[in-house]
Amino acid sequence: MEISHILQSWYEENRRELPWRDTHDAYRIWLSEVILQQTRVAQGYDYYMRFVKQYPTVGALADASEDDVLKLWQGLGYYSRARNLHKAARQVVGQYGGLFPTRYAELIRLAGIGPYTAAAIASFSANEPVAVVDGNVYRVLARLFDVATPIDSTAGQREFGALADALLDRDHAGRHNQAMMEFGALHCTPTSPRCAECPLAEKCLALAAGTVGERPVKAGRVKVRERHLHYYLMKRGREILVHQRGANDIWQGLWEFPVVEEGAAEALAIKTAPTPPLFTLRHQLTHQTLTCDFHVVEVEGTTADVPAGYEWLTWEEWQKKAVAKPIFMANERFSAFF
Repeated sequence: MEISHILQSWYEENRRELPWRDTHDAYRIWLSEVILQQTRVAQGYDYYMRFVKQYPTVGALADASEDDVLKLWQGLGYYSRARNLHKAARQVVGQYGGLFPTRYAELIRLAGIGPYTAAAIASFSANEPVAVVDGNVYRVLARLFDVATPIDSTAGQREFGALADALLDRDHAGRHNQAMMEFGALHCTPTSPRCAECPLAEKCLALAAGTVGERPVKAGRVKVRERHLHYYLMKRGREILVHQRGANDIWQGLWEFPVVEEGAAEALAIKTAPTPPLFTLRHQLTHQTLTCDFHVVEVEGTTADVPAGYEWLTWEEWQKKAVAKPIFMANERFSAFF
């Protein structure tokens, strides 16, 4: 309990003032947690404010179209989380009458909500005594107790979960969890942690053992896949040919230009003369490195031979569609054509 009290005192003096922090509204806490899983606080702040303005209640989010939600999410990546955000909002309306649940057992059943997010919402909104374990908490615990068990292993998840639960101040669960997370984000950072002025220095086993830089431990890395994509801006006056991506690949449900992947069996059904790329963009995903070549093809006439699932949109209509980051960047360059 002493460690928790030290951290909570540190938190009261050093915490950042953030709009989702001084509220017990489970809906707004949920929004902030899902958004901040994707980005730093500085960037996530603007996304959070836009979502709250556009969808001030869970009912408003549930009533939105998936395309509109994806468009607002654009730039954060991991679009499956935006789809789960929308699905969970509809679950809350359908199953809980639009009242966002605050209990862990109910939250964990909503789309896209795992143990971390459920614990965060439950403790922040209702002070339910459940410990939060995110990347920052893993790091603090690994150093504080000098734990060498990999955090990305089943054994590690059990061990760190038990440690987090043992430290939890059950009377002030929300503040304790916030303090643990904030301490990892601002003080016990991945590189250059402020050990010399740490309020827990005397209790930190990794500091005593000289292993702070080695904690936490990860078991291994996933192999990164290389992909080469050729995108074609099929231009007919002010119209372009586009389609919405299907399931079973990256960027599900987002819109893009016709694309051919090197090495893929499929070929674009429209016959075009080979053209050199106008420009090339590289894009890094968690487990994939994408090389995207962008070509321009002028199309004459009505061109009836359009592949299934494709459609012609004006450039203005196209700007309203949710797209992945490489397509968004390409749009900025292609705007000169319109």
